Amino acid sequence: MDFRDSLQGKPLTMESSVRPLRLGILFSGGGRTLENIEERIRSGSLPARIVVSVSSSAKAGGIERARRLGIPCKVVDFSVHSWTFSEDVTQALDEAQVDLVCLAGFLKLYSFPPRYEGRILNIHPSLLPAFGGKGFYGDRVHEAVLKSGAQFSGCTVHVVTARYDEGPLVIQRVVPVHPKDSVHDLAARVFGEECIAYPEAIRIFAEGRLRILDGKPRVCEPMT
Repeated sequence: MDFRDSLQGKPLTMESSVRPLRLGILFSGGGRTLENIEERIRSGSLPARIVVSVSSSAKAGGIERARRLGIPCKVVDFSVHSWTFSEDVTQALDEAQVDLVCLAGFLKLYSFPPRYEGRILNIHPSLLPAFGGKGFYGDRVHEAVLKSGAQFSGCTVHVVTARYDEGPLVIQRVVPVHPKDSVHDLAARVFGEECIAYPEAIRIFAEGRLRILDGKPRVCEPMT
């Protein structure tokens, strides 16, 4: 049974919560998205708490960023843990008792267990399904957008499934592509929208407003 069937009409989180949403953040790079989410939490605009972060590389800059922010960080280096990578990531998430997992520039495929279905989000720097899939990440996405001649790009938050960038879409935000844009220009413009979209998607999940209806995600009014 597809997880969309089992979640038909149901919220992807508890309908009410007596505590902040417990987040697990997975990253492979500099950790800018991790920091953005933490800033929203500290500002009081996001009812959540990052209880663990996991890096897929011992060399990722996000490790030091997490430590500077006081966020628990575990390293599951793919080059060392390749045979047990997904199991080791799951163990870190289970130990922290996370409610929601957020991929934040996580470049390794995470084969998650059934209990995490519908509880993992990802943000991608394009308007999926365009410029998505295996091999499309970071500046590679923006390079492809510029080469295509597209007039618009943006970002997408989606529910993670077993296939790269193919899960149900939750939020998309659009930016223009200017004729003289460099990869850096476009990346900066898209990241500005990512900083808005991801916290909003997490907030929707925390409020129990994200539901799967007819195989597609719907943002509903809060339950009363």
